Amino acid sequence: MDSPAFRFVSAISTAQKVLVAAVHGAAVGIGTTMLLHCDLVVAARNAKLSLPFVALGLVPEAASSLLLPRAAGYRRAAELLLLGEPIDAETALRWGLVNRVVDDERLIDVGMELAARAALLPPSAVRLTKQLLKDDRVGVAIRIEQEADIFADRLKSPEFQEAASAFFEKRPPDFSRFS
Repeated sequence: MDSPAFRFVSAISTAQKVLVAAVHGAAVGIGTTMLLHCDLVVAARNAKLSLPFVALGLVPEAASSLLLPRAAGYRRAAELLLLGEPIDAETALRWGLVNRVVDDERLIDVGMELAARAALLPPSAVRLTKQLLKDDRVGVAIRIEQEADIFADRLKSPEFQEAASAFFEKRPPDFSRFS
């Protein structure tokens, strides 16, 4: 929980200001997970989101096992988390993971426009509305810790070692010896 990645996730999960994300290209693992903590997400048409934790012998992180089913529904979350296959920007939009899909060259402009609009809003009303929208922060904080504990254990697992070796050796992993 003291690693920079987990401190970052904790910070964005409790941020009181509007968080706007602009996704271009591949958002893998934490790149997709952090979007679940953002308020507004704009994706370029070339965006691909994936959560390959299970294929690496790991588990979801940063409360994604809690937030993803809420955003996309259980079956879509199961598909993303269990199979780890990437989805494109249009699918992410249909599944409720992004607010808008824009042409690649407009991504930053649209993201900045949304951020500028949010910055003009009354700060107290923004904080209170976010508090109402995220009234389950205790549940999110607990899930972040639960996932972090299991994730840390999985990093030491033989399955993860096989997945990492296979990745670096550019071969498919063989999990057949694990039950």
